[in-house]
Amino acid sequence: MTLHTHLILVSAQPIPNLTPMLDDRLRPKKVIMLVSADMHERSLALENIYKPRGISVERHTIADPWDANRISDQVLDILDQYPEGGIALNATGGTKLMSIAAYEAFRSDNRPVYYIHPEQDRLIWLSPRQPPVDLAGRLKIDDYLIAYGASSVERPKDTGVPEALRQLTQRLLTDIDRYAAELGTLNYLAYQANNPQLTSHIDAGPLSKLQLWELLELFEAAGLCKINGHSLTFANEDARFITNGGWLELHTYATCLNLKKSLGIQDVACNIIINRQPAGRSVVKNEIDIGLIKANRLHLIECKTKQFEQGAEVLYKLDSLRDLMGGLQGRAMLVSFNQLDKTSRARAKELNIKLCCQAELKNLQHHLQIWLNNER
Repeated sequence: MTLHTHLILVSAQPIPNLTPMLDDRLRPKKVIMLVSADMHERSLALENIYKPRGISVERHTIADPWDANRISDQVLDILDQYPEGGIALNATGGTKLMSIAAYEAFRSDNRPVYYIHPEQDRLIWLSPRQPPVDLAGRLKIDDYLIAYGASSVERPKDTGVPEALRQLTQRLLTDIDRYAAELGTLNYLAYQANNPQLTSHIDAGPLSKLQLWELLELFEAAGLCKINGHSLTFANEDARFITNGGWLELHTYATCLNLKKSLGIQDVACNIIINRQPAGRSVVKNEIDIGLIKANRLHLIECKTKQFEQGAEVLYKLDSLRDLMGGLQGRAMLVSFNQLDKTSRARAKELNIKLCCQAELKNLQHHLQIWLNNER
């Protein structure tokens, strides 16, 4: 069956209207959108993804998404333009009445209709009956975020994590009990080095503990800083960032890269900046420590090394960003060097945010595997 045109019902959950278009077996030459007034911005976001892939777009406005008869007549008028066939309906989006009305119009004209399973990433043929199609996992982070309203996405070029840094972060977590207290001091020294010389002073008193000097030597061996007596100078601003807690983000990112092939991760990036510009407003920036796509679902990971007073604030921020940019299928995880209090852990459970804290970091890869493989 050759289907050059797909008719879609634009809704707040855009991914089912995107994944079939990225599969080479199903990609159409043209997409016809049925768009209600409140879905105009979402339709523009989808268009910005379709057109660079050579898919033309035709938009039809739905005056009333709850007027089934009028929608059905509108769809039948569209079908009259395709007497030879070659058009299919994606019945996944829109209001329920939009979906039913469009479905009935296609059925009455003996045209094919499919539905995208929201969790199994599978195309199910409703008419005519055919075997389901497991969709190819081609969705990338940039497309996912743009589909949910990002005007642009900034992400560093993927250069991996150097072996010296991998060895450093692994050593820190292997000996987490030994270095836990002094890592907070190291964070402070890196914070204090926010000056043109990128230098901070190591006090001769309480700061000069054996474990601290061991830590400093580990970071120096990794090429991040230089020790000169009681002066600590960082190689560059990136090195200061890594020392000031960024090492945990790097370790988590490196672990995700290790799992990419075995777990079927489609895309992974760190230090992602999402630019959004709501109509008539200035640009809003959101940052994601680590984002990855698996099974065409967005997974967000926030990494924290500092002791935060209100763990709930971090959780609410992560929950809000997941809902905003991840949709109903988005998932979130907090990786924390410190333990959360009992109240915050209960809050994380309520918000369905996975936690990996303190001693659990020694087995971060195991915790990530369980989380990423459990798609419910």
